[in-house]
Amino acid sequence: MSRGFKRLILGCMNVVEEIGPPIYDQYIKALMEISRAITSDLFLEDLLKLIVMVTAKVTGVEICSLWLIDDNENPPKIRLKATQAFAPEYVKDRSLDLNEGVVGYVATHKKPLLIKNVLRNRKFKEKEMARKLGLVSMAGVPLKLKDDKVIGVLNCFTAKPHDFSDTEINLLTAVANQAAVAILNTELMVKTRVIQEELEIRKMVERAKEILMQRRRMKGDEAYRWIQKQSMDTRKPIRQVAEAILLSEELYHK
Repeated sequence: MSRGFKRLILGCMNVVEEIGPPIYDQYIKALMEISRAITSDLFLEDLLKLIVMVTAKVTGVEICSLWLIDDNENPPKIRLKATQAFAPEYVKDRSLDLNEGVVGYVATHKKPLLIKNVLRNRKFKEKEMARKLGLVSMAGVPLKLKDDKVIGVLNCFTAKPHDFSDTEINLLTAVANQAAVAILNTELMVKTRVIQEELEIRKMVERAKEILMQRRRMKGDEAYRWIQKQSMDTRKPIRQVAEAILLSEELYHK
């Protein structure tokens, strides 16, 4: 866990500790702190952990879980990505089809789902898990972007029968929508970094090729194949081979 992530958690928890009865103004104060935190420059894994931890603390629910839709699958799946209470083995590789369970229902219908008793609801499939953990009531809200696209679902469970108020649903919806934007921005940032790194590697390899073409009288395709072979023979990334060639050229001129 990064230091920045720890500071954000502590900042959010300080606000949460000040919250007494769940009145509107106090929820807004907590929501502002959550919004500040989840729009910070975090890696996606830390961001998802922050969302479920602080949401659970603010709302007082027993368990909060966050699912994201994986569009790379055909048909798309929705995967459990973060929770503040389940054992790690429960989170690992858990996925559902978009027509499965309460998570799939919220994702496809694009609106909140409230269940007073999950053990008596036919849509809820994890009844054994609910009995084991003592879960009773549930609220699920979609993570929606401005174009109404749903990218995931935020679920909250209580240990006692609970009627979620409009204020609570509004808070969860606001957090979910803010989280959706933060997740999208984080994913775009990661993709941008990957693209930038690929461009840097490409430029480095091109410079290394030019050096080989001059020093070894190679053609461009021959120089590239030589770099590839060195990468395979030494089991090192092609970037490291290119860097070694560039460093060798620099030392030669010195």
